[in-house]
Amino acid sequence: MNKTVNINLGGMFFHIDEDAYQKLSRYFEAIKRSLTNSNGQDEIIKDIEMRIAELFAEKHSNGKQVISLRELDEVITVMGQPEDYRIDNDDAEEPRPNYTYQTKGNKKLYRDKDGGMIGGVLAGLGHYFGVDKVWIRIFFLILLLSYGVGLIPYIILWIVMPEAVTTSEKLEMTGEPVNISNIEKKVRAEFDNVSEKIRNVNYDEMGNQVKTGADKIASNAGKVFMAIFNVFAKILGVILILTALPLLVMLLIGIFTLGTSAFVEFPWSDFIQAGNFSDFPVWTFGLLVFFAVGIPFFYLMILGFKLLITNMKSLGNIVNYTLFALWIISIALLITIGMNQMMEYSTEGRIVNKQTLNMNPQDTLQIKFTHNDYYAKNVNERTDFRITQDSADQRVLYSNNVRLTIVKTDENMPYLQVEKKAKGRDLRVAKEKAEKIQYGFKFENNQLILDNYILTNFNNKFRDQEVELTLYLPKGTLFKTDNSVENYDRSDDEFFNLHYSSSDYIYQVENTQVKCLNCPLSENDYDDVKNEDYENNSDTIRQVILKVNGKEIITSETVNSKQTSLSIDKNGIIIKNN
Repeated sequence: MNKTVNINLGGMFFHIDEDAYQKLSRYFEAIKRSLTNSNGQDEIIKDIEMRIAELFAEKHSNGKQVISLRELDEVITVMGQPEDYRIDNDDAEEPRPNYTYQTKGNKKLYRDKDGGMIGGVLAGLGHYFGVDKVWIRIFFLILLLSYGVGLIPYIILWIVMPEAVTTSEKLEMTGEPVNISNIEKKVRAEFDNVSEKIRNVNYDEMGNQVKTGADKIASNAGKVFMAIFNVFAKILGVILILTALPLLVMLLIGIFTLGTSAFVEFPWSDFIQAGNFSDFPVWTFGLLVFFAVGIPFFYLMILGFKLLITNMKSLGNIVNYTLFALWIISIALLITIGMNQMMEYSTEGRIVNKQTLNMNPQDTLQIKFTHNDYYAKNVNERTDFRITQDSADQRVLYSNNVRLTIVKTDENMPYLQVEKKAKGRDLRVAKEKAEKIQYGFKFENNQLILDNYILTNFNNKFRDQEVELTLYLPKGTLFKTDNSVENYDRSDDEFFNLHYSSSDYIYQVENTQVKCLNCPLSENDYDDVKNEDYENNSDTIRQVILKVNGKEIITSETVNSKQTSLSIDKNGIIIKNN
């Protein structure tokens, strides 16, 4: 029969075997001897007692059970032997722990109040998941600012997560084994930190500062203001990072895709695309833009990180001076290139061609635009400028800069004038670039089919190439327009107003204006609708549109509005009613 002893260990009550008690007493005595010259010896012993009590409690759920010698040996195996962690003085060489007694610690979720800004929730999550707390804070602020969520989960975690108060809990929070060595190191580190703060205190200054109640209020108000300022500084830091970092990534991707059909669009795309207009190598222009635009955003990103990480080191003078020099050189070279490009757009050149449209004056001209399936999906797909490849895999510049204007001519036959335009350093260069514009159209069976695009070789560079079409029609000419015309028509509305509601409308050229013969009266904004009753001396002019063999025929009949009326029977015959 063995005797048992009742002990209070770390605030917990245990029954322990007498042999186990004697061994536990010797164990604590050995620990005390090993920590003779250590700072915070009492705190270390207290933490070790609490940890051993926790291990005993894990083994015995029933308080009446007795701790045996075997169970004590298991606990000592976890904690380690005191002689393995003996530290004689501060200058002693770091000991080599006997890893036979070390066990890998399991992380537990605690709030890290010491490393946190408010409640230590995010810092504790950072320890638990092995992620820097700065990134956890950035993610939380993104959720808070972008989606308005995060505050309630934060409050809930603050309530349910315990704070890491004791040394054992702080070690469990970081996943370190809770043994003698780690407890001793943790306590010593905290003790040294407090000692350093005490040594740095200016006692003379503190003695001279006898604050009144008003001074204390002002001081507390200042602390509150600084706390609010720090929070806003952190938020500003996150905003700077979220603004600068994506822009740098997009800029980098844009530079690598510059000059290709996969060019990435972003806020300054038009400026970056200027590399395709320049006579300089595209990669040179792209690199200069990367330095000129990217370096300022890079420093904005660094500023954001410094607002979040107060002890972040600076880049150093060498890096700062190098980046500043690159930025100045890039700006200077871009200004030089920009001035050179301004000269490339200083003069406009034109090449004009005329094509007569041989047709019977009584026929109706059909006008439509068509697209090329190789470059676009439909006729309504438009772009001002794009780099692509033709069927021969040659790089070309593709554009929908095509305009159509309808005007009246005194000549007997209608004709189409094709005017190709481009810009250059001088008139000769501008005309050469205009002449190299590829544009096509065809006229057959009274149908005028116009391409809705132009092409030119990539080596010609973009110089505001465009094609202006002018369709000259004699008086009395009848014509119809396809729905595609509305995207390219630039006629003067006072002369020709294109009605978008239907493609079945028939237009006729008159002396001063093009009239629509079958448009509804509700669209007579420019007084160009002719399909209405005209009264002259109580006579009425009626226009009737008939279809004979699929063709539209317009007939007119003058009748007395008081005595005569017209009607159409079921066979399409006009009947005069007196």
